[in-house]
Amino acid sequence: MKFITVRDLRTSPASIWKQLPVEQEMIITNNGRPIALLTPLADFNLESSLKAIRRARAQQALARLQSDSSKSGFVTMAPEAIDAEIRSARGKP
Repeated sequence: MKFITVRDLRTSPASIWKQLPVEQEMIITNNGRPIALLTPLADFNLESSLKAIRRARAQQALARLQSDSSKSGFVTMAPEAIDAEIRSARGKP
């Protein structure tokens, strides 16, 4: 996997576009920190690629929620307590 900077993207985009099909994935960085993933797409697989990316993001979010929940002790909550928390967050009695 290749790392490129925002500056690289701005100053030599043609070079990056030529490399992308070979590299398949490039991480764009800003001040040394990863900020985006650049990956090639094709018309025939656009929808399935977007669906896979969205599914991966949802799985990451769920894992993060589960981890946060475990750290805060909510894993031992009874279903009734969970329902009460949901009602409270939604502003319902």
